Amino acid sequence: MAKIIMSPSKYIQGNGELKKLYDHTANLGTTFLVLASEGGMKRTKHIVEESFKDGDKKLVFETFNKECSKEEINRLIEICKNNGCDGVIGIGGGKLLDTAKAVSYYEKMPVVIVPTIASTDAPCSALSVLYTPEGVFDEYLVLPQNPDLVLMDTNIIANAPARLLVAGMGDALATYFEARACDVSKATNMAGLLPAKSAYALAELCYETLLEDGIKAKLAVENKVVTPAVENIIEANTYLSGIGFESGGLAAAHAIHNGFTVLSECHHLYHGEKVAFGTLVQLVMENCSMEEIEEVILFNISVGLPVTLEEMGIKEIDPEKMMEVAKASCAEGETIYNMPFEVTPESVYAAILTADAIGKQYL
Repeated sequence: MAKIIMSPSKYIQGNGELKKLYDHTANLGTTFLVLASEGGMKRTKHIVEESFKDGDKKLVFETFNKECSKEEINRLIEICKNNGCDGVIGIGGGKLLDTAKAVSYYEKMPVVIVPTIASTDAPCSALSVLYTPEGVFDEYLVLPQNPDLVLMDTNIIANAPARLLVAGMGDALATYFEARACDVSKATNMAGLLPAKSAYALAELCYETLLEDGIKAKLAVENKVVTPAVENIIEANTYLSGIGFESGGLAAAHAIHNGFTVLSECHHLYHGEKVAFGTLVQLVMENCSMEEIEEVILFNISVGLPVTLEEMGIKEIDPEKMMEVAKASCAEGETIYNMPFEVTPESVYAAILTADAIGKQYL
């Protein structure tokens, strides 16, 4: 079977890089739809306008309606048609960026992704997650290509709450371990092909970067400053993890995250916070060495990611509820079946309780 690595055409990262948006997008279009949230408009519109003031491009600013829904996508497509837009720039968080990617796909025009947070590895991916206008999951929109440009302004990201950067580390934490499991089982990746060796190397570098710079980056962002560690963690959370998960493959950690979404007690958690605990569960399922499990636990504790069910918001363990989590993790088509051994709800249930018990030993 063929191998593949998927990536955006360009990934640019730097302090104050949004000020150079015109230079980076000059070859991508003449009239851009610029999509941002209401708050994002207040924080970034003047920077974008200043960047384009001496250029020959036209900007059409539009406020995002909060959900990546078919209705919102169609609304924005009409705005593009009415204004002759031939490119779209999305500035904000995950749902907004997914909306920009979807509009780009349907209108067959370039898309520029400008994340204002580094809380997930989604910006680089060829995927949009669609919801209903009420916020209920609708479907995955698998896109034929990755974004034309991903632009990370590290100053803007460093001024977001530190918990968001830490959640991104939790999402990135799973990258290496899931890619490793897929490598053993020879599971296919998001493109339905085998991962290239370079994807696995990036996933491994992602984990090494988290261990080296995670706590330093968290402390810097808590003080709203950009340091080399912040730069490295933003790259790990966004690019290394983005390429690593999409090209390297997903396994148990993300499936267990999906399982925990059935519990109302966990709804306050960010995606990466649930994934971080799911990574511990995966390591228990694999019967990894205590040395490796301890390394992950100590990292989680150092940056503030959960290592116990109580930290996930589950104050009392209800066996029936835990089994529901395990069953949801093993739903048909879940990535947990990329693990290189047989998986059952019972084995996942056992690993969840064991991971919790091990985590308690370190708190």
